[in-house]
Amino acid sequence: METANAQELLRSNLSRVRIPEPTNRVYKSECCVSFDNPRSEGGLYIDMNTFLAFGKDCAGWNYEKTGNPVYLHIKQTRKLIPEDRPSKKPTLLAIGIEGGFDNNEAEYEVTYSIVVLPGHVTFPFPSVELPEKVVRLAADAILRAEGAERKEQLAAWTADTKKVSAHAMDLKQINNGVVIPPSGWKCVKCEKRDNLWLNLTDGFILCGRRNWDGTGGNNHAIDHYKETGHPLAVKLGTITSDLEAADVFSYPEDDSVLDPLLAQHLSFFGIDFSSLKKTEMTTAERELDQNINFDWNRIQESGQDLEPIFGPGYTGLVNLGNSCYMAATMQVVFSTQSFSSRYYKNQALKLAFETAPSDPTVDLNMQLTKLGHGLLSGKYSVPAPEVCEIEAICHFKILETRRITSSHVQSGRCCKSS
Repeated sequence: METANAQELLRSNLSRVRIPEPTNRVYKSECCVSFDNPRSEGGLYIDMNTFLAFGKDCAGWNYEKTGNPVYLHIKQTRKLIPEDRPSKKPTLLAIGIEGGFDNNEAEYEVTYSIVVLPGHVTFPFPSVELPEKVVRLAADAILRAEGAERKEQLAAWTADTKKVSAHAMDLKQINNGVVIPPSGWKCVKCEKRDNLWLNLTDGFILCGRRNWDGTGGNNHAIDHYKETGHPLAVKLGTITSDLEAADVFSYPEDDSVLDPLLAQHLSFFGIDFSSLKKTEMTTAERELDQNINFDWNRIQESGQDLEPIFGPGYTGLVNLGNSCYMAATMQVVFSTQSFSSRYYKNQALKLAFETAPSDPTVDLNMQLTKLGHGLLSGKYSVPAPEVCEIEAICHFKILETRRITSSHVQSGRCCKSS
């Protein structure tokens, strides 16, 4: 299609493009109907009206169902890494982080484009060829937003819902003239510029606790609490317009908590939270990443090298670190005739999507059908020359006796639970 005609086509569909707000759930890691992702052959298509994500085939189904034609397309392509790439000498007892042991993690090149269905008219992004500012703003906002999939992983990882701190409502704040700048923070007792915590009583900025591998901080924030008894601190870099997502820690309660008056407590020190952007992981995010990146193979099957198996019925589930029992349960129930028939053999993905509500991620029938097809079809259990990019995988092999034994299948693709 000629450039002028393509631009006119995009302009004619601008009413279907929205800029996501902080309260919108934005999906950009995995298809809502299948387990396709940006690394799949067709990439991932994000509906720029509903912010739901779809694989290539499912994007067409979504267009037929909703009429939404404009999508942000994300494609990740694995880079070739020379076999003789020199390994950096580790300086920390850690794996896969700066200064730690090299885990030879794959690297990917990411490309973006704006696609108009049904003809797959494509505009590179970013590009001056995009005729309308609203499309550029919407695409930028989608890419900046924290993915709903990530938020759901955090919710699954966090065992208990955060509670309102007993110290929040009557927190005493000291007017000592401290005004916190919007950036450029560092610990008042050392030179640390990350993992910084603002004490909400006196405004001191101090570094967090030292991790087991030497990373993190120098314990100055916890030492300050022991000296002063000032109970609450908020992690700088996690404060955004969504104040409930900010990482507030209560030292007396020894837990992450909610502070209903956080906006008031921040303004006491001159902080305009509405202008701040997220730059640091919360405590829960850090725990999730550390568990996902842990080399679980070291403690499975007594360290034995297991033979990779692939195909229908041999698809694993990614382990979040605390979800292996749920993964085992799902493997058992989908091995039964009733579940496999209901959600796989007698239930097409497209039909489940067509009969689902406008948001298929909250529909139990749709998500069980998605899981059934992911586990039983064999589409996501194929041989690959390299191990999966996600290191912490709990795979379960269903035997004829219905006994489950843990097994690490070295597959290039994984079926991830929604």
